[in-house]
Amino acid sequence: MARRVLICILLSLNSVFGQVSYSIPEEMAKGSLVGNIAQDLGLDVKRLKSGKGRIFTRDSAEYIELNRERGVLLIKDRIDREALCGQTTPCALHFQIILENPMEFYSITIEITDINDNPPAFEKNDVKFKISESAVTGAKFILDRAIDLDVGVNGLQTYVLKPTDNFALKLHNQADGTKNVEMVLEKPLDREKNEYISLVLTAVDGGEPQMSGTMQILITVLDANDNAPVFTQPIYKASIREGAPLGTVVTTVTATDADHGSNGRIIYSISSILGYTRGMFEVNEESGEIRLNGIIDYEKARTFQLNIRASDEGGLVDSCKVLLDVVDMNDNKPNIHIMSKSNVISEDAKPNTVVTMINIEDADSGENGKVKCTINDDIPFIMKSTTSNFYSLVTNSDLDREQASEYNITVTCSDEGVPSLSSSVTLTLQISDVNDNAPVFEKSSYEAYIVENNTPGLSIFTVKARDADWNQNARVSYILEDSSVNGVPVSSYVSVSADSGVIHAVRTFDYEQIKDFKFCVKAQDGGSPPLSSNVTVKILIQDQNDNAPQVLYPVQTGGSLVAEMVPRSADVGYLVTKVVAVDVDSGQNAWLSYKLQKATDRALFEVGLQNGEIRTIRQVTDKDVVKQRLTVVVEDNGQPSRSATVNVNVAVADSFPEVLSEFTDFTHDKEYNDNLTFYLVLALAVVSFLFITCLVVIISVKIYRWRRERLFFKSNGNLPVIPYYPPLYADVGGTGTLKHVFNYEVCGTTDSRKSDMTTIDVFGCSIQNQCRNVKLGHEAA
Repeated sequence: MARRVLICILLSLNSVFGQVSYSIPEEMAKGSLVGNIAQDLGLDVKRLKSGKGRIFTRDSAEYIELNRERGVLLIKDRIDREALCGQTTPCALHFQIILENPMEFYSITIEITDINDNPPAFEKNDVKFKISESAVTGAKFILDRAIDLDVGVNGLQTYVLKPTDNFALKLHNQADGTKNVEMVLEKPLDREKNEYISLVLTAVDGGEPQMSGTMQILITVLDANDNAPVFTQPIYKASIREGAPLGTVVTTVTATDADHGSNGRIIYSISSILGYTRGMFEVNEESGEIRLNGIIDYEKARTFQLNIRASDEGGLVDSCKVLLDVVDMNDNKPNIHIMSKSNVISEDAKPNTVVTMINIEDADSGENGKVKCTINDDIPFIMKSTTSNFYSLVTNSDLDREQASEYNITVTCSDEGVPSLSSSVTLTLQISDVNDNAPVFEKSSYEAYIVENNTPGLSIFTVKARDADWNQNARVSYILEDSSVNGVPVSSYVSVSADSGVIHAVRTFDYEQIKDFKFCVKAQDGGSPPLSSNVTVKILIQDQNDNAPQVLYPVQTGGSLVAEMVPRSADVGYLVTKVVAVDVDSGQNAWLSYKLQKATDRALFEVGLQNGEIRTIRQVTDKDVVKQRLTVVVEDNGQPSRSATVNVNVAVADSFPEVLSEFTDFTHDKEYNDNLTFYLVLALAVVSFLFITCLVVIISVKIYRWRRERLFFKSNGNLPVIPYYPPLYADVGGTGTLKHVFNYEVCGTTDSRKSDMTTIDVFGCSIQNQCRNVKLGHEAA
């Protein structure tokens, strides 16, 4: 076995390319050794194993396999050179060996040499000729060529014709290496001596051992036909477009025959059809018009050669050659083959890192086969051409998973044909995360409010930080930084939930003791090493109306009695005193208002709503009592409001002795006023009861009278007369009646020890001079 090794090393983009060529014969047994690829490439067998060496082919069929354990190439499947390449020489297999970590590939070419495993063969087992006995010496008869699938010396070499009594064999070499076979008449025919002649044409190749094929020639000798058909030109040239529809007229051949009648009628046929041409064309027997009968593919055959035969009915023939050139059309899209690719790449990958290696192939030729590849814009990747039809997709700049965690890279390969054809493939590339982002709080600082008197454990608010990284690198934990508030650790005031960032109150806050405080919260991610950031949190305690106003003046004492003096000559607006109160709350909870709740004489004094000043609202007179008692309510503006009351004693007098004598009986007056109020309420209840009783009695009498009248009318006046006395009257000695039920209206005043009682006529009749004054004193009380 001959072996030729060519090694070429190219360093580019962190990938190593090498090229090795071998030459082997076809039909080698499976498992046969092709070559020691590891030795020829200068690689260690361990490198083949660690790099997961494998064979990449553009086609699905694989004839060669790589044994990584031995570092050799072996025959995987039977190789038939004729099935693989046909008549094309040289015949070679092209594939690449791919290695990973780092990515490398090597181009391998294996030339398949021919062996003599195919004998020459004719398309037909026999051919028939009708030849006139008048055929002149030197008349030519075109014979079908044999086909030998082998090439070179193993291909068809020569022909032998037997017997040679009347005919000789003449061979003509063609430009494509084939031979046209002609049978030449050397001795005139005599139908009377031999009407049928049988010849054997043998085709012989040059292989070792030599192989051959035969075809029988049957000749019928006819009567004289002395003119053979003649084509207008020996060679016809035409072109046909690739992909032309069936039935397309390619060209028309024309032959003439000087004979008349049936001897001058010409029939056209195709002869000597090569294997790849068979069935592709057909000729009209009468007109010589050649039409397309198959699908033309430039990539399979670029030229066609047809041998057209014109024969008359006398058996004379002539032949011509038709050469057809196929015009290439841009009918093949570029084929994209992914040789190796990475599905995941770290975001800290360096520029020019190889992501994917691609092989491009376009079956068209010329401009139609030139391919350019591009990728979508605005992505940090570029396509670089390493060698012909090989591209590498590499990083062009730094990657950032937080801006794009995944790239859908569309590789588009277009040829330069008109119109241009293109193919595309989409590669999905995941960007793996690196912990390069610290948590970021939603705000640069936080302020939160909490109402005092809160319950320990109450949730105040939540701090929130976000980490642009992913998974564990983005998991944020919250930590309360160590600090103190007024010398007390901040952890005794608040706590922070490590997972949610919720800040809870640890204790109950009192606005009057602390109004606000600050502390720091750290957000830390779960990366390695972890990244963190801090934020300042300010907690403001909101006041609650939990303190009632406190009266500072006048001072309330239990044992002594303090009174303010108002001279009887005081004018309107005279300042008696001022109630002073404070509220330890703040804001509207500390806004105080003053109201006069009770007073001995409401018409004499008023209290300033905002300032608590007690002033006279009219001129003091001699009729005003000396002892005046005022009850002032101090109320804050909270919700709900809280209040305090203070009693103010006022003496209306011009001298101190007068005040002293009056205020010694102040306690007794207080008891008198309380008793008077009780009796007034009791009298009102009694009067109401009497009034309701009277109404019930009146309604009962009305109902009784109505029933009596109905009974009287029904009896037609036959009932006995019974004296009737109203229920509120009584018979006294038969002289008349007198009402004995009275209602009384009681009128009482707070500044007088007398009350008036007035009678009310219940039935509409007034009784004069029934009113009398009722004198109420301490004794009656």
